[in-house]
Amino acid sequence: MGSYEDNYLAMRPQELCNMCGRCCRVVTTSKSYEELKALQAENDEGACEFLKIFVPYPSIEAARAVDKELVDNVINLLIEDGNYDETKMTFYGCKYLREDNLCSIYEERPVLCRHCPSTPWSIVPPGCGFEGWLFLKREEAKQKVRKAKEDLLELKLLKTKNPTEDILKKISSVEHKIQTTIDMYKKYGSYDW
Repeated sequence: MGSYEDNYLAMRPQELCNMCGRCCRVVTTSKSYEELKALQAENDEGACEFLKIFVPYPSIEAARAVDKELVDNVINLLIEDGNYDETKMTFYGCKYLREDNLCSIYEERPVLCRHCPSTPWSIVPPGCGFEGWLFLKREEAKQKVRKAKEDLLELKLLKTKNPTEDILKKISSVEHKIQTTIDMYKKYGSYDW
């Protein structure tokens, strides 16, 4: 069956990429540069891979000089979500991006790059070819979670009808499966949908 991310990656239409290079020229992570360096020191595979490819800009203003619209878009989205902390915000640029927006290590590029955008919740540059598709995938996921929550309510109601012990066990098993689906999207905010 595979994880959500694996299933998402299998259906992602790579032909939507505009090959503009913006997602390589200015990127950020949910971790601060200091946190990434600490993870790298602990040999965290993701941090090591990221820092092998991306070089931090000396400031937010330096990143803005490269792509103001993208930097401001990311910051505004984080502010809207209540997750903006300028002290932890670092933007990076890929050291392998060529002037023609192509990757100089494309055939050997790391998994991190092969999987971009890695989830429907990835923040992409305004005008990115994936923008509309990512929106649709987010909405599909939200609808799936909302349906799961409705099913949980139905099961809760069913339990009030004095079912047998055997039926209660079955209900509990189904509730667990449904809750697992909701939890799968927890890091994307499923408890708020």
